Amino acid sequence: MSTSSGAAAPIKVPAYEPADVIAEVPTGKINHAEERRMARQIEQGAPADIFISANPDWMDHLEGRGTIKAARRINLLGNSLVLIGGAAEPAPRFEEAQSFAKGRIAMGMTRAVPAGIYGRAALESLGLWPALRGRIVETDNVRAALALVSRGEARYGVVYASDAVADPKVRVLLGFPDDSHDPIIYPAVSLSEQGADVLAFLQSEAAWRVFEAQGFLKVGARP
Repeated sequence: MSTSSGAAAPIKVPAYEPADVIAEVPTGKINHAEERRMARQIEQGAPADIFISANPDWMDHLEGRGTIKAARRINLLGNSLVLIGGAAEPAPRFEEAQSFAKGRIAMGMTRAVPAGIYGRAALESLGLWPALRGRIVETDNVRAALALVSRGEARYGVVYASDAVADPKVRVLLGFPDDSHDPIIYPAVSLSEQGADVLAFLQSEAAWRVFEAQGFLKVGARP
């Protein structure tokens, strides 16, 4: 996510990520988009006050290009990866691919969407990818995968814990082991003085209580 400078400064944030909390901040408009597009916009000089990414690689890219200052960058939030199903769906076992009932498995694009990248890595680490890959339905974003499960169009979904909290029609069947994928971190950077004030609020206990209720995790502040 990002916010731009000025009276109506936008905040650039990942699509469907921690926007509910950020929307409560009395700043300018919030821009939701795919991380790569937002990073490219900032790199090309698009005005913004804050950039929050669900993919640390794009923040590293901007820092490596000198577009952002490392001293203004923090790790704002963390998350965990879960397997979801319908409210009455029994939980399979990670130890046995055959325990997964027939049906589609929805997840973000495994080469482009952060949740899909983490999900594929986790399934590969657990030895499940070869058996399940033919059932994977890749979506443009993680909330689209959530929606497929919610509507009963996919049997399982691989999403963030914060996504599972957002939909009462699904339940968490299993949590992926932390060591099955890279840590899920949301780095943030302030790009203006106004952005620095907003970022300070997002690190406050008041903001954290809302983030925690939405399923996010605390992480160390510095990358």
